[in-house]
Amino acid sequence: MTKIAEKLGCSVNKVVYWMDQHGIPRRGWDEASYVKHNPNGDPFKIKELETDEERDLFQLGLGLYIGEGTKNKRDVRLANTDPQVIRTFLRFLREICQVDESKIFAWLNIFDDVNLEEAQEYWEQVTGLPRAQFYKPTVRSSRGGSYQNKSRYGTVTVGISNAKLSSKIGEWYKFALNKFGS
Repeated sequence: MTKIAEKLGCSVNKVVYWMDQHGIPRRGWDEASYVKHNPNGDPFKIKELETDEERDLFQLGLGLYIGEGTKNKRDVRLANTDPQVIRTFLRFLREICQVDESKIFAWLNIFDDVNLEEAQEYWEQVTGLPRAQFYKPTVRSSRGGSYQNKSRYGTVTVGISNAKLSSKIGEWYKFALNKFGS
């Protein structure tokens, strides 16, 4: 409405008035923001599962998300130290959800006694993502301990910020949990 008002040289209130007069529905803030950030439509397309391997990947990806994923209304993300878990979840996003590769993000969470450059290069290789798609790493003070044997390169989080995909995956895992967790 703001853009329409600017083009017509009038107030937003005038645009609202005429839209109401002519029964033209308005988008809510969430939908308007979504369209603004995704001008070419959804940055994903859910694949029709045709093979046993695709169904297996769907089930494993969903299981990883249920167990390890961060469940919020805006992101689909998973954090782990195991490169196989990360690669599998990325395959789920890339092959099943057919996420636009440029929309996938990653970020590192390491202790200050981990070599940042080495960790960055390691996770770039594991994920296949360029450094430009990594957020600024989180570096925390080390308290010692045995974590270095388990997470020599820290933890990486991978995912996509997309409310519609988050909602869709939420439907899948709620259905699965209701079916098998009753």
